[in-house]
Amino acid sequence: STLSTAVMAEKTNLEGNIDYTPAETPSLKSKVMAISLNNASAREWFHKTRERVKPWGDFINTKRFKLPSGVAPLPKRVVKNIDNFQGNYLFVFLGLFFFCVLTSPMLLVAIAACLGACYIISIKNADKPMVVMGRELSLAQQYAGVGALSFPLFWLAGAGSAVFWIIGASFFVIMLHAATYMPQEELEGFDLEMDSVETVS
Repeated sequence: STLSTAVMAEKTNLEGNIDYTPAETPSLKSKVMAISLNNASAREWFHKTRERVKPWGDFINTKRFKLPSGVAPLPKRVVKNIDNFQGNYLFVFLGLFFFCVLTSPMLLVAIAACLGACYIISIKNADKPMVVMGRELSLAQQYAGVGALSFPLFWLAGAGSAVFWIIGASFFVIMLHAATYMPQEELEGFDLEMDSVETVS
């Protein structure tokens, strides 16, 4: 009787010490909050980029375009303009990118399919990580898999030539503007030089 009482007491203690915490599944609210935070970061980046954009009237002011007097001042002018108009140049690049994509329907379909797959993966991983053949795949590995599977689609859509076109066209337009646009320092020096010429004459 005493032995059975002790066994029952020990069993009761063991059952009382078991601490089971069920795994928490992300709620819909937490998913929405995560998406909202990502959107907030994107909006903040876009807002900062817009703040760096100079007035487009100044950017395309034809009176400021003049070839440099020689090769020596050219690098300084290019660096100065790229630093001053980096926001504008970014929008020039984006404009050429969207123009290329919109004029290539197959490329547009390939990009939409790739982005859709990445979005589905992000939603699925919010519930639980993906497991393939008993191995848990990280989010980066899944994105890499989507990129590898999308490669033939991008190849068929002519993405390689499109990328080279975007890079080449952006480089040409940006460097042409940066090389021929007179910064404020050069403009002030040019005005002083013209004033001195008028005074002498």
